[in-house]
Amino acid sequence: MRKRHFTVAASVVCGVGLIGAAWGPTASLVSASSPRVNASTATSAKAFGGLAGLIKAAKKEGNLNVIALPPDWANYGAIIASFQKKYGIKINSANPDANSQDEIDAAVRLKGHDTAPDVFDLGTNVALKNTNLYARYKVLTWKDIPANVKAKNGKWYGDYGGYSSIGYNPDVVPAPKSINDLLKPAYRGKVALNGDPTKASAGFHGLMMANIAEGGTATNLAPGVAFFHKLYQEGNFLKVDPTPATVQSGATPVVIDWEYLNAGYAKEFAGKIKWKTLVPKNDVVGAFYDQSVNKDAPHPAAARLWEEYLYSNAGQVLWLKGLARPVRLAAMLKAHAGSKGLVAALPKVTGKPLVLKPSQIVQDQSYLEQNWSSAIGG
Repeated sequence: MRKRHFTVAASVVCGVGLIGAAWGPTASLVSASSPRVNASTATSAKAFGGLAGLIKAAKKEGNLNVIALPPDWANYGAIIASFQKKYGIKINSANPDANSQDEIDAAVRLKGHDTAPDVFDLGTNVALKNTNLYARYKVLTWKDIPANVKAKNGKWYGDYGGYSSIGYNPDVVPAPKSINDLLKPAYRGKVALNGDPTKASAGFHGLMMANIAEGGTATNLAPGVAFFHKLYQEGNFLKVDPTPATVQSGATPVVIDWEYLNAGYAKEFAGKIKWKTLVPKNDVVGAFYDQSVNKDAPHPAAARLWEEYLYSNAGQVLWLKGLARPVRLAAMLKAHAGSKGLVAALPKVTGKPLVLKPSQIVQDQSYLEQNWSSAIGG
């Protein structure tokens, strides 16, 4: 599937929600004038004299290069359109179906060219391996982002997230009550996982969901790998990356993926196919995706303005409209009048989520790199 990012950033959980810290006041303009500044080394909007100065510098650049941002992923299409309309800055969107490693590879390959990506949307394990590529930058709402979902130096920070889930077409398969049901004959040749778990966030978290159900732990993935090995042996596992097209056509009637993507299919294909979403109550796994600014961004001011927009009230609400859970959700519920109604539309989640620490990710990936491929037939 598109955007197979890997991320298991530790998140703050309140009840069952992936949340942020307190909702801060809307960023104020520090100064109406913009001092001379090297945008490539600016660590906050203060370097530009405030948000007004940053906007002025970004508009002068006139362009922003993004990569691996599918329009149908967590409302990115609306976010891109809204940013362009608000600031008059053209967004050049490259390779929307790329994964996190593709983003890094593009940045390295295109360094020094005006087509290099200005910003990254990365999974945490990829993010942690490439911190030398990121600029230090803290958005004006920095204090609202929980400490355990961001790098202290401002090189990366969680933004939006959700929970692993099972999406399914009830006209094709019986409604599963747990992930273990997917081993039954009724699901033969029907179960798809969103991406290779050694590279893909959705794939990894789907495996972790099965792992917890099978008695595994945050750093013992053997039960989860064994589950998918059995799923493969039973003939139920499809070696197909699900996409909106495969869901609509019926090629992948069961999809293990993020809740906001599965819920999005139900909305996108309403009246065409039925699609339901299950987040198993005893096997809840959640995570955020991370944002970073490319230290060699060809449009460094626009890159920083993009991050300011994503973490502003307006940007966070757009994530919520895309059925994803913004990192500042808890604070937004206190200060944004329309947020409660938007939250009500999210898939229902009960139970205490498992969220992994970066150190656990490293250990898990080492195990998967040695065992995943053979478990599903190479």
